[in-house]
Amino acid sequence: MALVAGVGAGVIATAAQLVLWWLTAMPVLETLMRDARLTAAMVLGSSVLSPPSTAPWDILLVATLIHFFLSFAYALIPSHLASRLRTGPALLAGAVYGLSIYVVNMYGFTLLFPWFAVARDWVTLVAHIVFGVALAAGCRLLARGSKTPTVGTP
Repeated sequence: MALVAGVGAGVIATAAQLVLWWLTAMPVLETLMRDARLTAAMVLGSSVLSPPSTAPWDILLVATLIHFFLSFAYALIPSHLASRLRTGPALLAGAVYGLSIYVVNMYGFTLLFPWFAVARDWVTLVAHIVFGVALAAGCRLLARGSKTPTVGTP
C-alpha cells in the first residue's frame, strides 16, 4: 500500500508543481531539468549540476528513481496512520506531513547537498503539501479498498 500511495502522491505533487510553474510563467522544462539535476546529483555527484545541451536521459532516470524511492519511504509511516483518522483530520495531517517533508528536504538535505537551496520557493512548498494531502488521501482510499472482501471470501 505504501508503495502505491507514495508513488501516486509523488506523481500528483509533480503534476501540481508543473502546473504552478506554468501558471507563474516559470520556464517549466528548464526548471524541471534543473530539479532533476539537483536530485540526480545526490547519487551521481555535483558534476551533473551544469545544464547539458542535450537531453540527459541518465540524469532523468536517476532523478526519477530517487524521487519515487523517497516518495515510497516517506509513505511508510503515514500508510499505517492515515486510515485510522477521519477524512478531514487525515488530510490536515497529510498537509502538515508534507510541510515537514519540505523542511527535511529543503533544509535538512541541504546540509549534505547544498545545491538544493536554489529550489526553496513557494511552489516547492505547495508541491510538498500537495504530496502530503495526496498521500493521506491515497492511504485512506487504499486501506478502505483492502477491507473490501473479494469474491468467494466468506
